Amino acid sequence: MLATAGPVPGGDRWAFEIKFDGIRAVAAARDGRLRLRSRNDKDLTAGYPELSELDLGPGLLLDTEVVALDSSGRADFGLLQQRMNLTRPSAELREQVPVTLVVFDLLHHDGEDLVRVPYERRREALLELGLDEHGGVYVPPSFTGISGEQMLSAVDAQGLEGVVAKRLDSRYEPGRRSRSWIKTPIRRTCSVAVIGWTPSATSGRHLSSLQMAVPDGSGELVYAGDVGTGFSQATRDRLRDLLEERSRPDPPVPVDDRTHRWRPAGPLGTVHWAEPGLVGDIHYRQFTRDGSFRHPSWHGLRPDVDLSDLEPPT
Repeated sequence: MLATAGPVPGGDRWAFEIKFDGIRAVAAARDGRLRLRSRNDKDLTAGYPELSELDLGPGLLLDTEVVALDSSGRADFGLLQQRMNLTRPSAELREQVPVTLVVFDLLHHDGEDLVRVPYERRREALLELGLDEHGGVYVPPSFTGISGEQMLSAVDAQGLEGVVAKRLDSRYEPGRRSRSWIKTPIRRTCSVAVIGWTPSATSGRHLSSLQMAVPDGSGELVYAGDVGTGFSQATRDRLRDLLEERSRPDPPVPVDDRTHRWRPAGPLGTVHWAEPGLVGDIHYRQFTRDGSFRHPSWHGLRPDVDLSDLEPPT
């Protein structure tokens, strides 16, 4: 069952859960082991042996999220990427990047199919299992009696991913995106230095994306990837003209050549670099440990902000 994106709902018929940033998986427990399958029915079991070895009891089918937690206990998708697409993670990697199974729904238990049972009762049955007693398993709380806006503010203050609201009377709808579950991700804002632009694959005069830089902990500008959404065509043309006035032949900041993020494909895929000076705001979901923004979108120029006013992203 998939949540529909939208503003956090109000009313007393909703429960609120923290939105985790990981890999969604259906977990089947039988014969003392756990099998994990992704949303597109890919077998994930071999990639997470510490989870497959869990003995959670017979006859369980669980809706879960596989996450990697950072030092502050927050789910970190960039960290989890080190474990993704591997079938035999080394013992060293398993120790460096341990994973946790976040269990938020119970679909089948001891021969009983629960998908037609209301969410409120499924949650009660899930808590009765005591899965939190197993190392590597976390059953997150479900909050009622508060407003959606209160929940969203609390999650934002803690730097978490967002909120999922679930109707207390909702049935589980396998494979469907339902309005009985509403997901509201937190969108953060950051001011960035604009240091170049990339033309589209079809025309060298059409701006496709902007290249960005942000200050690091010492205040030096470092490359932070690109942003390619949130522009009108008029905005694209205006930004291109402004950046051409600041044109330079090479990157104004060090670029991480290992990722090649700054080398768009195609015959016209050459970055037009610019002297730092233009500042704009972007909205984003997360700033990753490799120094890039997840899901950035352009918000607008900030002529009132100088480069010296920029702060490292959070």
